[in-house]
Amino acid sequence: MEKKQVKLKKNERAELEKFCRKGVRSVRLVNRAKIILALDISGNRTAERQEALAKRMGVSRQTIINARRDFLAAESIDKFLQRKKRETPPVPSKINGKLEARIIALACAAAPEGCARWTLRLLADKCVELCYVDAISHTAVSNVLKKTNLNLI
Repeated sequence: MEKKQVKLKKNERAELEKFCRKGVRSVRLVNRAKIILALDISGNRTAERQEALAKRMGVSRQTIINARRDFLAAESIDKFLQRKKRETPPVPSKINGKLEARIIALACAAAPEGCARWTLRLLADKCVELCYVDAISHTAVSNVLKKTNLNLI
């Protein structure tokens, strides 16, 4: 299997060098640019060995392989030097306005028998018991009450 080599044009090399020198950038992206510069064989240059490059830059050999693969697959240097887009959306919060209102109403109600006052764990357990939500932590209940300046202590 023939290993694909990185051959940069003069303007591409200049763009990568400028990217490494100027501006405030993510360290990861600057390292990727430096890796490509070290692997470049244009202009009678010899590519640095992956093991030596990984050791010099303080990254793994797999990082070198991934950077080279991503560069060869990218349409342009700008696409290569961007953060990777998230594949999955962030997990939505279980707590919506309706649940918040129920938690606040429960916290303002009288404490259960045998208890002097509501605790965060009691509120969380009661929300699950009343089928407001499948599961909720006492920390989430605390955040709801903190947001409304409602103190249980």
